Amino acid sequence: MWLVPAIQQPSARVPTIRTVSPNSKLLAFSISKTKPCVVNFRSRLRELKVSAAKKQLPELQSGCQDKGKLSTQGAGDEKSDLGWLPAFPHVLVASMANFAFGYHIGVMNGPIVSIARELGFGGNSFLEGLVVSIFIAGAFIGSISTGSLVDKLGCRRTFQIDSIPLVLGALLSANAHSLDEILWGRFLVGLGIGVNTVLVPLYISEVAPTNYRGALGSLCQIGTCLGIITSLSLGIPSETDPHWWRTILYIASIPGVFVALAMQFAVDSPRWLCKAGRLDDAKTVVRELWGASEVEKAIEDFQSVSKSDGSDLDSSWSEILEEPHSRVSFIGGALFVLQQFSGINGVLYFSSLTFQDVGVSSSALASLFVGLTNFAGALCSSYLIDRQGRLKLLIGSYLGMAISMFLVVYAVGFPLDEQLSKNLPILGTVMYIFSFAIGAGPVTGIIIPELSSARTRGKIMGFSFSTHWVCNFVVGLFFLELVEKFGVAPVYAGFGAVSLLAAAFASYFVVETRGRSLEEIERSLNPKA
Repeated sequence: MWLVPAIQQPSARVPTIRTVSPNSKLLAFSISKTKPCVVNFRSRLRELKVSAAKKQLPELQSGCQDKGKLSTQGAGDEKSDLGWLPAFPHVLVASMANFAFGYHIGVMNGPIVSIARELGFGGNSFLEGLVVSIFIAGAFIGSISTGSLVDKLGCRRTFQIDSIPLVLGALLSANAHSLDEILWGRFLVGLGIGVNTVLVPLYISEVAPTNYRGALGSLCQIGTCLGIITSLSLGIPSETDPHWWRTILYIASIPGVFVALAMQFAVDSPRWLCKAGRLDDAKTVVRELWGASEVEKAIEDFQSVSKSDGSDLDSSWSEILEEPHSRVSFIGGALFVLQQFSGINGVLYFSSLTFQDVGVSSSALASLFVGLTNFAGALCSSYLIDRQGRLKLLIGSYLGMAISMFLVVYAVGFPLDEQLSKNLPILGTVMYIFSFAIGAGPVTGIIIPELSSARTRGKIMGFSFSTHWVCNFVVGLFFLELVEKFGVAPVYAGFGAVSLLAAAFASYFVVETRGRSLEEIERSLNPKA
């Protein structure tokens, strides 16, 4: 799920939720615990790269083309190109949860002024910002709780339970007649969003066939983008109809109801079923999704990993601070810190003001254009991720973001022709958003569960995404203050510098996982395996 961070509004410039700050100590502790093992981890990453190269060498020697590599049935079989199809309906249902995520991101973009006026806090920028951003507090709590829920209940039941706060929160917000009611509604929505951001990429990584895991995983980002575009499109009438906000908030409950019902017909993760001792069910799912020829090997791999790392349904949070899990916890947390401090929230917020400079006066239309750019990047990512690999997209994405930021800095900081000085920031903004959507957004959410072990995958994902929400909040809180104090050019230059740092970090620490099963990756990175 790239995750597309929340689009910040002018009214949301002073959110003051501080309930998440104490937990930032967890990130610091995790990183400090990780330092002694970085050298050893790099050697394990090199071993994985060498192993992957050896595995691919016979294919290259035999003249297999990329199209054949993506096949789960064998090169030269045209029907094998549909190896992704059995898993697609299940992944699509899961991605609808991210559609709800995107919808709730964009749904407050236009109506917040009408909501504030009708509920009696119009003109109070603090309260308007609180209504928009309180879902971050709920999302942090939801992310932290997901690992334990998934371990005990499995992904399918967790999806259904998570639909409850999403639906109730949407209905409570739509029926709100006071500030307290809409705040509680937004908090419940955030709780559901926090669970979904962890759950969707985790579920897809465990049910998708190995050679299509990246493309199917990118549906997280596509679902989010479609949700944003839908909410922004439906929100346009709110500029003229002061009561339209209730209608679009009622609509927000529909994706949650759909996921709850459709998940009744979806499969559960075969890896979780194996951990739960339900081998017959796990075999049935593997046969349905990956083919009968994969059943015995898949079950053998699942059990082999379970025996080596003691996988069960009750791993503890302290384990993510221990070897070998602390290494992936460090990478997951660091990737989200770099993703957020590369400035996506700030750029999305400032984009509406940038578009105003060239005559796009409607903030809803400007945000809609940004959403379409995001969607185009997500589509390109889904096509490239299993062909070019995660690492190339991640590094290339951050380099593109850095170039885009420096382009905007050049346009703002140097004397140029008037028309050029307006067009270059637009070009830089569009390039930045497209670059983010093609790599830094989707790949970050996809690669963390791929690197995580079966035993701690849920908890590492929960920790990583809770880090995302903390950084999301910090950037939203301080972005405008930094712009007012230092100006746009220095702040954007900082975003560009962080993007370069992120590209270097990815090159140094992140390993290519394309074409390898989760069990192969775990055995390569975990000495115990």
